[in-house]
Amino acid sequence: MHAFADLLNRLIYTRSRNAKLRLIADYLRATSDPDRGWAVAALTGDLDLPAVKSSTVRGLIEARTDPLLFSLSRDFVGDTAETVALLWPEPTRPPDDRAEAQGRSLAEVVDRLAGLTRPSAPAALAEMLDRFDADERYALLKLATGGLRVGVSARLAKTALAQAFGLDVDAVEEVWHGLSPPYREIFAWGEGRAAQPTPADVPVFRPFMLAHPLDDAELDLADFAAEWKWDGIRVQLVHVGGETRLYSRAGDDITRAFPDIADSFSTPGTLDGELLVRGEAQGHALGEGGGAASFNALQQRLNRKTVSRKMLAEAPAFVRLYDILFDGDEDLRSFSWQDRRRRLEAFVATLDPDRFDVSSLIDAEDFAALAALRENARQGAIEGVMLKRRDSAYVPGRRVGLWYKWKRDPLVVDCVMMYAQRGSGKRSSFYSDYTFGCWAEDGTLLPVGKAYFGFTDEELRWLDRFVRNNTVDRFGPVREVEKTLVLEVAFDSVHSSKRHKSGLAMRFPRISRIRRDKPAAEADRIAALERMIT
Repeated sequence: MHAFADLLNRLIYTRSRNAKLRLIADYLRATSDPDRGWAVAALTGDLDLPAVKSSTVRGLIEARTDPLLFSLSRDFVGDTAETVALLWPEPTRPPDDRAEAQGRSLAEVVDRLAGLTRPSAPAALAEMLDRFDADERYALLKLATGGLRVGVSARLAKTALAQAFGLDVDAVEEVWHGLSPPYREIFAWGEGRAAQPTPADVPVFRPFMLAHPLDDAELDLADFAAEWKWDGIRVQLVHVGGETRLYSRAGDDITRAFPDIADSFSTPGTLDGELLVRGEAQGHALGEGGGAASFNALQQRLNRKTVSRKMLAEAPAFVRLYDILFDGDEDLRSFSWQDRRRRLEAFVATLDPDRFDVSSLIDAEDFAALAALRENARQGAIEGVMLKRRDSAYVPGRRVGLWYKWKRDPLVVDCVMMYAQRGSGKRSSFYSDYTFGCWAEDGTLLPVGKAYFGFTDEELRWLDRFVRNNTVDRFGPVREVEKTLVLEVAFDSVHSSKRHKSGLAMRFPRISRIRRDKPAAEADRIAALERMIT
């Protein structure tokens, strides 16, 4: 446990990607099974320990220290685990008791946490916190509550594992979702003690092929095919061995949330597409959104463990297919895009047309004509255009020159800052989360969105000073500010929403400019946003 805590501590204070890779690789080579496997599971977000909740941790620390002190400290530090680890009182204990705690393995800690129930969690967690030092307490709480937030993505952790043992990271990804922590099979393969694991007869996730932003380049449409980029969530459908799985782009199994899709896919193969919800218009013309509702409609079904019959009826899901990776057990990923496209069109003809269709290609005579079509594609669930090299194989990750995404230009509106809140992690000392609003017809200011990115570090420091110097009220960690600062907000789309007082919800809002030159009274009105609703 001490070595894992030291790894997390070093990762927090290491910014270089290559340095993080070296730290993780060194740890994996120096650590034995199963500790290193549980460490990788924690870093990749594959460790599920449901008994301990954040409320449990808050209850424990508030019983041992001044709740106001904890609240103020948490607000300043920006992380509950770090705050509790530092504030937890050091108990008086015999030296041999301390030595026993230092010698406890990561696997022992994981086993203990995995065996807890909600009622037993508080006492057991407190006993463990009493035995550990501050760094180990931090690691324990991160393990127990999930979400390490140490600047390591799942892909980076897998890359470090591959580099540690001279493996191909795509080969690791290929079998990852067919295995379970603590991944003894992968380490045995990496150390030459066993053959490479295979995903045969298991509906495993395969890494997606991704696209680079197009930026300002112009491509020859003789070499590239163009198709619409739909505004849903990228998914992978797999049917192998009589079982169907539906995976998100991150490799999360979302089958249970979309039983209507899983039950409709029983043909052996692996498909790549966009998960969408049917709109009122069931046609496939672009002006009708290709039969797809906005992302806001899809969002009602995301992150649900169970789906009611009413929701299945009101928001029926379907998949607009982009590509085919496997046709039965035949691996098509080395085929060219145009050959895979022909196979996909033949494959989808055997599927339920109410649940599956193929993303149509865009007929444009040249790049200028394509640009005009893209700019006018504000109707329905369209984000922009995808450009795919006709001879490209399906390769994991982003490969230069093969696929490009050309998102439509964002919408822009001028809003007034209303509230601010401190960020988390490295931004915990700055007011970096801003709620902004537009004017209603009666002259009141209604919140329309919240954003915490889009500005530079220098602009963040300026905004932080503005918040501190113009606070008019406080509500816990939130500060209300004078309604004098105009922010130009960019966003992808806006939808009607019953959850917000303004009746609106923005999609991906971000601060694009600080309008110090513009009076707050000249900011946009709610009506301007309503005219942008798709």
